[in-house]
Amino acid sequence: MLAKVNSGCIAGMNAHSIDVEVDISNGLPGFSVVGLPDTAIRESRDRIRSAIKNSGFIFPNKKITVNLSPATVKKEGAGFDLPIAIGILSANGTIDQELLDPLLLCGELSLNGKLKSFRGALPIAMSLREKYKQLIFPKKNALEAANIKEMTVYGASSLSQTIDHIKNIKPLKAVQISSKRSHSDTQETVDFKDVKGQEYVKRGLEVAASGGHNILLLGPPGSGKSMLAKRFYTLLPELSSEEALEVTNIYSVAGQLKTLGLMEKRPIRSPHHTISYAAMAGGGSIPSPGEISLAHNGVLFLDEFPEFRRDVLETLRQPLESGEINIVRAQASYTYPSRFLLIAAMNPCPCGYFTDTQKNCQCTSYQIQKYLSKISGPLLDRIDIHLEVPRLNYEQLSAGRIGESSEEIKKELIRAASFKKNASEGNPNICPITRIWPQRKLKSSVLSPKKRKNS
Repeated sequence: MLAKVNSGCIAGMNAHSIDVEVDISNGLPGFSVVGLPDTAIRESRDRIRSAIKNSGFIFPNKKITVNLSPATVKKEGAGFDLPIAIGILSANGTIDQELLDPLLLCGELSLNGKLKSFRGALPIAMSLREKYKQLIFPKKNALEAANIKEMTVYGASSLSQTIDHIKNIKPLKAVQISSKRSHSDTQETVDFKDVKGQEYVKRGLEVAASGGHNILLLGPPGSGKSMLAKRFYTLLPELSSEEALEVTNIYSVAGQLKTLGLMEKRPIRSPHHTISYAAMAGGGSIPSPGEISLAHNGVLFLDEFPEFRRDVLETLRQPLESGEINIVRAQASYTYPSRFLLIAAMNPCPCGYFTDTQKNCQCTSYQIQKYLSKISGPLLDRIDIHLEVPRLNYEQLSAGRIGESSEEIKKELIRAASFKKNASEGNPNICPITRIWPQRKLKSSVLSPKKRKNS
């Protein structure tokens, strides 16, 4: 007997509709899966057999052939466990085929029949919302997919619960997501007021946050470059609903989604300088998003900038210019969004003390030139603001003055954003940038790394 179950698989940031066709016939007992399955799908045979038996159903002792159509699309992941198991039970007469036609099913099975989450639920729901209106996913994935309002999503915890819902024995309740996004009220663990001095560097970071500029911090060890960069994200506005959907979609594809609903915080990525080309850009036989895509709508912080491999740094050129990255493979090409704000930190020389007023530099001019030439001109040209971060003396570090907090600075940036919005709408009553911060004067030396000034 033949049965067909609707399912899907991800391909880049989109998804393909997959027909899971199951045929049970007489002959020597066997279980074969065809249609370009990966290793995880081929290994699903043992999981499905145990899950069906441990859920109280009879596994047919016949020849079982499973076809994943279309056969030209490469399939990966364990999300086909549930549709294959439902297809076997339908072909065996346990479930009527008519009940399966309007449904889309995905999920990984445990040996005891429990459903486990899989990656890519949100892009599957987004791409196939016009074709299917009802989804059955594991509970965790259902909360993720329920953000797509055009679909009715059901969250099941086991194979038997899924079958009871399909046969209308014990229907599941549709997952509902509140239209109001809840924002975390927890205090940030880091704040700009923790940083002593470096007032003009803070000012440069404010300008970068206000205009979305990439920024390079240059200074000796211990001057506070990493400390300032790690507090930069506290100045950024909250994600809008559209941005949150984009970010959640990327993390769902990458299998790194840790929240139950949409992500609320802007992503902050800080890879080590030993990162590979594929990890930065995205890669694999079926490419998954890399660090520059995981930083979409957020911040990518690269500490020890010249220590990154040259080919890794050059991958930043296209994303910084176009806001996306194209990964081409023999079978297909994939496009991932990569619109991020880059913060780079580096020393001025190999020993780090070329611009230090307290320690002498031991490097030759050739070593300094070789070290700085690791960063190409086209890449530096895409970094708008270059700031020199000097080392502070004891008096500056021990001063009792406390600077502005991140919350206070963020309010000023919200005012700046309102001016920018009015300008885009053609409002003639626009104040100059010096009126955004009425108590300050914007000095030309603020954005110039050549003019050093003790904070």
